Amino acid sequence: MDNFDHIKAYWVMLGKATAQTALHFGANDLDGTITDGGELTHSYANEGEVKMTKQEIIEMIRRAGFEAVKRDTVYNRVAAVSVR
Repeated sequence: MDNFDHIKAYWVMLGKATAQTALHFGANDLDGTITDGGELTHSYANEGEVKMTKQEIIEMIRRAGFEAVKRDTVYNRVAAVSVR
């Protein structure tokens, strides 16, 4: 979709595997890190799992073949992120 600058893949609703696939089809942001209050969102695709750590998200991005990057709210690159 060349008429959108940024597309988020909301992994909580899509499930992790589909969110990774979305990265290959134009999504450039993973959304949905929920640290508390997961009872508000239940995903059948994700079998009820609604939270990941920062390190888990970084690994998920890398396993999909992409570089995880920290960015600001208007998508300016702040820094590459590293796994500990």
